Amino acid sequence: MRYLPLAFDVKGRNCLLVGGGAVATRKARLLARAGARLLVVSPQITEELQQLLEQSDGRFFQAEYRADFLDSAELVVAATADSDINRAVSTDARSRRLPVNVVDAPKLCTFTFPAIVERGPVSIGISSGGAAPVLARRIRAQLEALLSPGIASLAELAARMRDRVKAALPEAQRKDFWQWVFTGPVASKVEGGRVREGEAELLAALQQGAARPAPGGEVYLVGGGPGDPDLLTFRALRLMQQADVVLYDRLVSPQVLDLVRRDAERIYVGKKKEFHSVPQEGINQLLVDQALQGKKVLRLKGGDPFIFGRGGEEIDKLAEARIPFQVVPGITAASGCSSYAGIPLTHRDHAQSVRFITGHLKQGELELPWAELASPGQTLVFYMGLTGLETICKQLAANGLPEDTPAALVEKGTTREQRVVVGNISTLPALAVTEEVEAPALTIVGGVVSLHEKLRWYKPE
Repeated sequence: MRYLPLAFDVKGRNCLLVGGGAVATRKARLLARAGARLLVVSPQITEELQQLLEQSDGRFFQAEYRADFLDSAELVVAATADSDINRAVSTDARSRRLPVNVVDAPKLCTFTFPAIVERGPVSIGISSGGAAPVLARRIRAQLEALLSPGIASLAELAARMRDRVKAALPEAQRKDFWQWVFTGPVASKVEGGRVREGEAELLAALQQGAARPAPGGEVYLVGGGPGDPDLLTFRALRLMQQADVVLYDRLVSPQVLDLVRRDAERIYVGKKKEFHSVPQEGINQLLVDQALQGKKVLRLKGGDPFIFGRGGEEIDKLAEARIPFQVVPGITAASGCSSYAGIPLTHRDHAQSVRFITGHLKQGELELPWAELASPGQTLVFYMGLTGLETICKQLAANGLPEDTPAALVEKGTTREQRVVVGNISTLPALAVTEEVEAPALTIVGGVVSLHEKLRWYKPE
């Protein structure tokens, strides 16, 4: 490690910036955000940099660089397009033992600017020591996805409560108390935007003198999307990393499951035709039982939990048991699979509405409003419809939908195993057999399917 990571307090301090272009402006943004007083030396500066100077009560010296500009500086940044000037700034600053950064010239620097993840008072710097700044920015993007914006509110709450906690609890108990605050219901409420509720819970525990309040369980009902892990929401990913135990479905892809916290207990509760590893009532009760043990329980579902995912039934049971829960929507299969297949669900020339329908057979029958479904100008998306595909196509044709209406099956959509089989409502059932289409597969019916060849963009290897 060549560079020691430090947090440098520049609030109210004179920071000299040599240069006035786009690069200098980017550095000025960081310094101004940290409260520095900007001193800028350059023949010209950008309009944004002028505004930053005004906001920071700074000064602009419209001149060429001279060593005496360093007289009042406490930190120096060189960001000009002239390498000779940048080298001179570095030499002069080093001779005065001033910390200096020269943009894109690590050998001329005594400090570097890290890639920064900022959440209010919390900041994380990622540095490659100038060796690979693009890599540092990539790592920053990954951390951005993991850290909730609500961490800023949580840190601000901790700052407000720090003295009260110190006065109320002996030193030996404070660490455990703060551990409970940052990992329990207080953090969940604050990060979820309910700051007042979180603060009230913290104060109640403090008034009880509880150094280690009883842990409170919580359930995260999370939509894992149609398969591609890149389609997860930031919030889903954060909660997946916090869970103590995970209940997951058959439709959750291995790639998504790999992003769950590695030491979390995993319980498979998937369903497929004529086989339920755990009945729905058992899943509901399992969520309650695990949460009552004080665990953070992740209920991970494929697609979106509120679209044919029985998410409503599960949180209804949690509500009855007064167990706190959060719901994180996911990209539903209809949206994800159709997008990856190059089939827009609506289109001015083909479909002005879209309907999501369960194609799951109940006792061998499929009872649906076929006359309505056979209306023109709409797209039909059948979930779990592979087994009933022949019935679906026959009923649509019998109720007036032309037999040459385009139709497609999207197998394992958004994954590397994705296949799209295209035909019409007359030919698709036979194609499903000859092409040996397997579940999970989504059926799309309507004129929009005709756009597949032209618009398909995703071609898995």
